[in-house]
This record gives sequence, structure tokens and C-alpha cells, in this order.
Amino acid sequence: MGVTIHFAGRLLNKEAYERVVDIGYNFAKRAGSEIDILDSDRKTLNRVRNGQEWNYEGQVNGIQFLPNENCDPLVLEFDSDLCIQEFCKTQFAGISTHIEVIQFLREIGPYFDELIVVDEGEFWESSDINILEQKFEYFFQAAEQAVQENPKLRGPYRLSNGRIVDLME
Repeated sequence: MGVTIHFAGRLLNKEAYERVVDIGYNFAKRAGSEIDILDSDRKTLNRVRNGQEWNYEGQVNGIQFLPNENCDPLVLEFDSDLCIQEFCKTQFAGISTHIEVIQFLREIGPYFDELIVVDEGEFWESSDINILEQKFEYFFQAAEQAVQENPKLRGPYRLSNGRIVDLME
């Protein structure tokens, strides 16, 4: 429900991977975040290709960290083909964190064959803070409406994987 940034792409090469991870480390340090190393010989990643869900199974490498304590983790987890499909909900971290995540994605963009970003706040496309503010407000109003319709809803909640769920009973 909340404003989320979705991103996907394939890195140019192994050197690009090293550079992107280094840029991620620097972002995490500036945010004062702990960095989790993602390194597994065998892991299953849920993916979408041509509108169809599928599971990648194999080696993954990368890092993850919190851009803000009220944000989804920023997960930079690459498969053996150096592909990534991730998202980061910024709704509860605020507009400045949303902008910082978009700036980070712009910084790492040149290291990808193509980096596809779908920004529910529309800042990636527009760089317009007014539109971003409107999107944040819209999602907060939608959450308030949902609670009015179902008073048992509460949130936000942080799941064990670090992701944030807006509302649940």
C-alpha cells in the first residue's frame, strides 16, 4: 500500500558489481546503518519475467541495509547472472529518505545494462517534490480509510525479514 520503489536490472560485469556494492557501503555508512552481507551458494529468489512469476535458485551475493529505521531494507542481492529484482518501501521513512534512495539508484544506474525503476512516488521520473508529497499523502489517507472500514487493522509492522507491512489485523 505505501510508497515503494521497485527496481530491476542486470549489471554490466563483475567489476560493476564491486562498484555498486562499494557505493551501497558508502550509502549505508552515511545512513548509520549496519550492513548485512548476502552471500549464499544456494538460495531461492522470487522473480517475475514477462509477467510470469518464477523462482531463481542458485548463488546470490550482495548486501542489505536500512536507509532509515522506518524504511524497508535496501536489498542489493544479485543472482549468478548479476541480475536484481527488488523493492524498498519508503512510506514511513519520509520524503527525504525516498529522495536519497532514488539518488542512490541514479548513482548506480550506469553500472547496469539497463536499470528499470518503478517509483510509486513518481520522483524517479519527474524529480518533482510536489508530486512526491501528494503520493505520500494519498497513501496515508488510503491507510486511514482502510482503518475506518476495518477498525481491527493496525500498523505499520516490521516483519522478521525487515520488510514493513502497512496494516494487518
